[in-house]
Amino acid sequence: MTSQQDLMDSVKEQTQLTQLAELSGWDALTGMPKDSGHFRSEIDAYLAKKLFEISTGKDRQHILESLSADSASLDSFGQLILDKAQKDFDLTGKIPEQDYIAFQKTLSEAQDFWAQAREANDYNIFQPHLGRIIDYLKQFIPLWQKGEKTPYDVLLSQYEPGLTVEKLDSIFEQVKVGLTELRQRLAKSVVKSDDSFLFRKIPKAKQRRYALEAVQRLGYNLDKGRLDDTIHPFMEALNRDDARITTRWDENNFQMAILGIFHEAGHGTFEQNVDPKYDDVRSVLPISMSIHESQSLFNEVMIGRSREFWDVEYPKMQATFAPTLDDIDTDTFYKAWLKTEATFTRTEADPLTYPLHIIIRYEIEKAIFNDQVDIADLPTLWREKYQEYLGLDIPDDLTGILQDIHWAGGSFGYFPSYALGHLYAAQFKATMTKTLDFKSIFESGDYSPIFNWRQEHIWRYGGTVDPNEILENATGEPLNPQYWLDLVTNLYEEAYEL
Repeated sequence: MTSQQDLMDSVKEQTQLTQLAELSGWDALTGMPKDSGHFRSEIDAYLAKKLFEISTGKDRQHILESLSADSASLDSFGQLILDKAQKDFDLTGKIPEQDYIAFQKTLSEAQDFWAQAREANDYNIFQPHLGRIIDYLKQFIPLWQKGEKTPYDVLLSQYEPGLTVEKLDSIFEQVKVGLTELRQRLAKSVVKSDDSFLFRKIPKAKQRRYALEAVQRLGYNLDKGRLDDTIHPFMEALNRDDARITTRWDENNFQMAILGIFHEAGHGTFEQNVDPKYDDVRSVLPISMSIHESQSLFNEVMIGRSREFWDVEYPKMQATFAPTLDDIDTDTFYKAWLKTEATFTRTEADPLTYPLHIIIRYEIEKAIFNDQVDIADLPTLWREKYQEYLGLDIPDDLTGILQDIHWAGGSFGYFPSYALGHLYAAQFKATMTKTLDFKSIFESGDYSPIFNWRQEHIWRYGGTVDPNEILENATGEPLNPQYWLDLVTNLYEEAYEL
């Protein structure tokens, strides 16, 4: 007779294998020797095969079928894991095993060729591998489709259950209109912030010291994490006691690494504070990307761009960077910190232009899967949209279509989560300010009330609760983009003295 424990044991093995695969992925993007990619792709393919067998094999199928037919032996936790394991099976088990393994190997190889293409500043090196990834996804979409209106809706729903092109088009239109109006107003401001001091040379060691001290004040636990260098910053959580963050450095642009580390530490702090009762079943409890991004962007924007935070933190940064910023007062620093200007690179964008970077990627992904655009035309489409939305002429592939790693990892449908994360984070903060005085909290030096609210209302649930439910339970209402528009309007009206 199949028992709840049989299900738990099976999912635990899947979780342990997942951790090994994630460790391999982290290593490949941090310390792996350049020439070893072909060996790593074989290892990743082997792990993918074992994961496929565990999550979709006859033993798992038998467990799911038996417990679904007779669930009397399950408690509420067991029923939750059964439902999640079935959903996980439906996503992976419908793919032929040889195609699943080949796809995972293709992803592993593609990331190496993406890095080579960046080094050579040549999209053509990456294009055939990107094409294979897209072909696989187009092959898989009909297997995953459950009534979604468009192929791209199928991909969106994997990262954000229930999200559709129709909903996103409406949300992004509201954001675009509000952003356009605000940016037009800011263009008329007489304030012309001199941000040249943000590009003074700050040694990597000093940047690292300040950033790690700051994110620990915000709750990131270095006993359960670490910071490493990479090309494209990311967070990798093997488990709640091992949530690793990465960054890239520029000694003549310290804002990039500081805010990037704030961002990734937001992801890491979330992972470190998921309820321990989910430890062995995390492989079937993926956290919603929009909720995850809301927590990284809460650190980066809701805190990392706020005046009350920098009134307290800037003197600490100034002391760490001494004497480089000794001649810059807090007011001058903050106005420069909030300077808005269109940039080529998404990860270096300010809060006002960042959503436009996401909308561009969203529209390109829609074109790939719903309009069948030729991938050879993607660099041209990229350049056209950057000119339309941000008024920028993209000079090359490196600053254009090769800047993000997501497509090399097959993460189509992920990018909208970044924009939704902004909106969720603003709505969370609007609710928090009803009971928390952020200014007093920062002045006290004890940031734990902010940490505790997020842990209670968001982090502890991990991937057990859908994002819309988390948002509505925490804030009392569905997603409302106006909270974000109001927040950035207030931030920039102050910085630009409107």
